Amino acid sequence: MFQPDGEPLPNLPTGIPGVELRELTVQDAEAFFDLVQRNRAFLTRYGDYTDLVTKTREEIARDMAPPPAANLRMGIWREGEFMGLVNLYEAAPGIFVLGFWLGEAFTGHGYMTAACQALMAYARRTHTVKQFWAGVRHANFESAAVMERLGFAVYEALPDRKRYWMVCQSGGERP
Repeated sequence: MFQPDGEPLPNLPTGIPGVELRELTVQDAEAFFDLVQRNRAFLTRYGDYTDLVTKTREEIARDMAPPPAANLRMGIWREGEFMGLVNLYEAAPGIFVLGFWLGEAFTGHGYMTAACQALMAYARRTHTVKQFWAGVRHANFESAAVMERLGFAVYEALPDRKRYWMVCQSGGERP
């Protein structure tokens, strides 16, 4: 659990001036919806996020309800502008799955790598992390490059994507 007492999560600096991670709440639903709509083609070009781009404002707002305590859902913000999402959920004790997306206008500046580094560092400070996992579609070279910069290794290639993993401590050996 990230915040078992229901306290809000802290804002997390990314190391890039003006860019921070902030827990997404219902109040962010409009900014989230607008960014998704502006990036429909970009987000779905590899077959991902097709369900997200069809959601209404109301559905997005419902999705912004507090996530289960095992989830850490953070918006990536630059000087108050919503740029994308990075999240972690604890799939099993010590095993965390990383997911992310960024609006097209914000790619190529290192924002996602910095955001993932900040979120993973927070998880390591607050939890016993054995492994991080992520999945990336084969054609999504940009996200694959983020995985490499973060130090992930390819675990396996599936027909539609590669699964990446990172061992963080003893006991997190290959399953």
